[in-house]
Order: sequence, then C-alpha cells, then structure tokens
Amino acid sequence: MKCTLYLKLVVKINFMFGQLETHEIENLISHQLIARLGCYADGKMYVVPISYAYDGKYIYAFSMEGMKVELMRKNPEVCLQLDNLGQMDNWQSVILWGKFEELKNKDERNEALLKLVSRILPAITSELVHISPHYPFPPDQLENISGVVYRIRITEKTGRFEKAIMEDHFAF
Repeated sequence: MKCTLYLKLVVKINFMFGQLETHEIENLISHQLIARLGCYADGKMYVVPISYAYDGKYIYAFSMEGMKVELMRKNPEVCLQLDNLGQMDNWQSVILWGKFEELKNKDERNEALLKLVSRILPAITSELVHISPHYPFPPDQLENISGVVYRIRITEKTGRFEKAIMEDHFAF
C-alpha cells in the first residue's frame, strides 16, 4: 500500500502601522544621510534632497548659493522628511519641523563643517557630499571651504512606520 502525504504551506501576512517611539525617531535621524528639505517663500514651495549631519539637537548642512538658501533666508521655517525604506511593506518615515539658521560666525561655522566632514559615509558618494576637494579627508583650514553652512534648529518631530508580519502555517 502506497501512502502519499501532502503538506501545504500557508503564509498569512498581517500589516502593522503605527507611530515611531522617540528613540526610534532619533535612531533613524542619526543613521540616515539624506533628507528632503521643504522650504517656502514668495508663493513658491521647494523640496530638495540634502546631505546632513545630526548632533541630537540640530541638523547641519552645506549648500552653494541658490534657490533653497534664498527661500530659507526669506522664510526660515522649514520641514525635513527622511526614510528608511527596506521594502514597500517595511518602512519608517520621520518628519521634522524647524528653523533655518545660517552660520556666519567663524567658530560656529567651523564646528558645523567639522561635523559634516566627520560623518561616516559610504565609499561611493555623490559629488555634492564632498564639501572640500580633499574628500574624504578634512582640509587643514575649514575657513577655505566656500559656500553656505547652516543648521536647522528642530522644533518638532514625528515618525510613522509600516511593518509586514508573516505567519507561516502548515496544513496536511
């Protein structure tokens, strides 16, 4: 007598949505390298990716003169959005609100530049991340780096997530 056993795998996927805890928000901000900066002035909204450094209180960034700097000087209230997108069904997203502060004071500017050049970056990066021609090494004189150095004083943070949870079931 021949006996055949059939085993069927049933996968059930549940989705969980929710708010990130404060420590999860901080972890995401600390470990990402790129955020999207939203600014608005004179009836024009502008959203652009930026590379940043974070010290727990401020987002530090660097830019050449251009539209975003012009808009932020006119209206310093800005918004930042950053993600950790593992898959379409497994992501985290953080929104930050804050105020643009251009760093013109030599000591504050140099301190911000040092944070930016000291970040741990991937081996292959965009040219825009290379603040100085000496990349990946900081220059001897931070004052020789031209451009606008600024920080965003964070006033509010929020975060959301989605996570797929797979449950395996076997049936005979």
